[in-house]
Amino acid sequence: MSMRPKVLVTRNDIPPSALQILSEKCELEIVPNDRPIERHQLLEKISGKNGLFCMITDKIDKEVLDCAGPQFKVIGTMSVGYDHLDMKEIKERNISVGYTPNVLSSATAELTVALTLATTRRLFEAHEEIFNGGWAKCGWSPLWMCGSGLIGATVGIVGLGRIGLAVAKRLQPFEVSKILYTGRAAKKDGSDIGAEFVTLDQLLQQSDIVIITCSLNDETRNLFNSTTFAAMKSNSVLINISRGAIVDQEALVTALKTGQIAAAGLDVMTPEPLPADHELTKLKNCVLIPHIGSATIQTRTTMATMTARNIISALEGSEMPARLC
Repeated sequence: MSMRPKVLVTRNDIPPSALQILSEKCELEIVPNDRPIERHQLLEKISGKNGLFCMITDKIDKEVLDCAGPQFKVIGTMSVGYDHLDMKEIKERNISVGYTPNVLSSATAELTVALTLATTRRLFEAHEEIFNGGWAKCGWSPLWMCGSGLIGATVGIVGLGRIGLAVAKRLQPFEVSKILYTGRAAKKDGSDIGAEFVTLDQLLQQSDIVIITCSLNDETRNLFNSTTFAAMKSNSVLINISRGAIVDQEALVTALKTGQIAAAGLDVMTPEPLPADHELTKLKNCVLIPHIGSATIQTRTTMATMTARNIISALEGSEMPARLC
């Protein structure tokens, strides 16, 4: 009879290198799905396990932990965010949690710059003009498909953490006028790159481009709402690559429809996946991409192997590469 610890992996399309790391030390149960595990499956399969390899799509709460049992020791989440985990309940049970910080900052920052350019320069809208006849009818008007550029723009970053800082560094070569940031306190990293620490109100009033990179918590949930949009410049562009719930989407729809702000680019929405007939999908001044901030082969593979090593380390009682709690 195997005495190896038992680990549940919530889906089967995990990079093979991570599964190899786990299989060398653990008895694995890999759910044979290439999509998020069903709730009833999770409750059934977690029973008797010592560890869990999960994704941001897997809600781990009291019910799941009760089903797991007292021998359950570690959660490895293949993510930086952890709003899908009931951290209060997890800490009370002395369960270790590993996550994947630092790994995806570069990939997400690259995507943020790409989304910013696509939104400000109206790339998706322009692409459609080739196929809907708009290009043929434009008459080469000098103002046709004109967007706003980054040269001379004031960029405001909400949350200058690892990703926010990486975004700021990548935007500087585009000759932006200045970079503002807001958060709980001024940061040396911000000063080092010449960014200016301001209040949220100051950032909203001055910025041509507002980029959300802060984490989701009770303070930031619905931080961007009708009041926030009213404080922004009418020519401003909102970019969100953090979590959808930071933005009140109904208020965003209104702001985009009424011209309260010029445009928005979103990699994250609520819910996810966003329904294809959602009102945001019908707005020409809203660029939507399906939560692909860290979607490079290298980044996802590194995230997966780090998650596996977090789990192994916790089960063996050694220091985890990236311990959340």
